[in-house]
Amino acid sequence: MPVLVYIDHDNQNLNVANLSTITAASMIGEVHAVVVGYDCSDVAKNLAETQNIEKVLIVDSEAYTNPIAENISAVLVSISEGYSHILAPATTVGKNIMPRLSALLDVQQISEIVDVIDSDTFDRPIYAGNAIATVKSNDSIKVITVRTTAFEPACKGSSSVDIIEIEPPDISNHLSEFVGSELTKLDRPELTSARVIISGGRGMQNGENFKLLEQVAELLGAAVGASRAAVDSGFVSNDYQVGQTGKIVAPELYIAVGISGAIQHLAGMKDSKVIVAINKDEDAPIFQVADYGLVADLFEAIPELENELRT
Repeated sequence: MPVLVYIDHDNQNLNVANLSTITAASMIGEVHAVVVGYDCSDVAKNLAETQNIEKVLIVDSEAYTNPIAENISAVLVSISEGYSHILAPATTVGKNIMPRLSALLDVQQISEIVDVIDSDTFDRPIYAGNAIATVKSNDSIKVITVRTTAFEPACKGSSSVDIIEIEPPDISNHLSEFVGSELTKLDRPELTSARVIISGGRGMQNGENFKLLEQVAELLGAAVGASRAAVDSGFVSNDYQVGQTGKIVAPELYIAVGISGAIQHLAGMKDSKVIVAINKDEDAPIFQVADYGLVADLFEAIPELENELRT
């Protein structure tokens, strides 16, 4: 039986997290993707040219302008017959929709898989990523979210597949409605897709000092992140948070500045290819996972790094 992937998008652009989810789905079986939104044909066309996709379904209606879980899950239930698995990226949207879908289908969700053993068996992290559990499901339909940092993103294919329009089901959602959104727009890359990330912790002392990291980030073409301690202290907004309760990242280079290395933070970045730690405490736990460590005062080290990058 084919596998269905729910596509996270903003009606214009494809979230890059979908590409890794498509790779995970292709390890299970034939991949069909569903785009639910309003005036979202460009997303479907882009998706149709992606490797490993065999069919694209599109449900286009004004009722789906915003990804409200009650509305989207009703669509997924209506087209679930004939699919053995339904997957979504473990983004904010995916983690909102899939638990409701699993409840409506009366099956158990398997969250944030990092490997596919076979069509019934998957690996997923537990205990803040300190252990990997191998879980097997006998449910007729497996509802799964994918930790996208664990899979390579699917590439653009050499041809385009069929796009099939699906009639939207009748919606009787009286539980929730979309009121508005407040989005942080940055000139720098988004955290979950950035090749390089520089993050600050409590050691930054205040939000004004994050400008030091932003200057380095501009030179490196990097995203700026933060530990939960920095966010809780009000230095930056929670959009910056990297960690178990923030964003899970795996860039090519992760620079941790003034971050002690609490388990919560390590769970969100320890899969980075190269980790560099700058901290004046030589006993900080961050040095245990770092590939390169610098014991120094960040207020001296970061300006020096910036000067070197400019020369």
